[in-house]
Amino acid sequence: MKTPVVFLVFNRPDLTARVFAEIAKARPEKLLVVADGPRDSNDEKKCTQVREIVEHIDWDCNVLKNYSDTNLGCRKRVSSGLDWAFENVEQAIILEDDCLPHPTFFRFCETMLERYRNDERIGHIAGSTPVQGVRSSQYSYRFSRCTIVWGWATWRRAWQYYDADMPLWPETKASKRHYDMFPDIKVALFCEHLWDDVFCGAVDTCDAQWLFSQRIRNSFSIMPNVNLVSNIGFGKNALHTKNKRHPCAGLALQNMEFPLRHPAGLTVDEEADQRLVIMIMPTKPSLLEAVRRKLFNRHYYGKLIRSIPILGKLWALWRRRAGGGRGFTM
Repeated sequence: MKTPVVFLVFNRPDLTARVFAEIAKARPEKLLVVADGPRDSNDEKKCTQVREIVEHIDWDCNVLKNYSDTNLGCRKRVSSGLDWAFENVEQAIILEDDCLPHPTFFRFCETMLERYRNDERIGHIAGSTPVQGVRSSQYSYRFSRCTIVWGWATWRRAWQYYDADMPLWPETKASKRHYDMFPDIKVALFCEHLWDDVFCGAVDTCDAQWLFSQRIRNSFSIMPNVNLVSNIGFGKNALHTKNKRHPCAGLALQNMEFPLRHPAGLTVDEEADQRLVIMIMPTKPSLLEAVRRKLFNRHYYGKLIRSIPILGKLWALWRRRAGGGRGFTM
């Protein structure tokens, strides 16, 4: 396979070994490995084991490494690692240590990268698709506003617009431009809360910023109509995906048939997107649960505090320095 592969790893040797075995079967000509450093002494052994796994290259491959000696966290490590990767390559297939690909995932991404290389309307190629296409089921893939990053691919031309700090968010929010990014106001409000937390630093993530960089440019994603990547990392040891019962956990892998059947034009499959959003967004709670969430929801109090002059700015600055974590995002 001629398309470079970027492999993002950290401290899970068991998952890393499974995903790396599939990468080895694809035999990419260039492999770029991005590793975060240990958080504490308990992580040191695991991080070492992970890095030893990717040393076992038994095919002709140019390996580039970007290893951190200290722990940078999801936000800084992934964003800085991909910045480095796209300084070295024009396009890439990207896998994390818990994203198990089907063998046809690589060929699908390689084909899409070539076909849409110069199409500025497309910025993201997904491998995982929890919802099968509805209207576009006669085709091999559909177009979407969502950016699922469990096995994906993109180009340098698209990544250049990514900024982990989201400097354009305050102006975008003030003008309510994000309301035009999605057909459903509830989705826009969901993203508003998410992007607020990302901007002030309360969320240690990198994928929400990628979604923002795509939507602000009205750029779309490609999603296969069969699931080509399974997230096998759901559980207590995960940073974000802790709910093992989440409907997106451990999805079955499916085979992509070739040659691909291409859509005639770029039309978003709104029905499939709506089903995906329902799956991702929290379900409507009972009255008791709604009250409980309100009492403990930082968005509610954060929104109130941010509305107070001066105090709101101090709150945002404190949240940005404090850092934090979050669950599943689009």
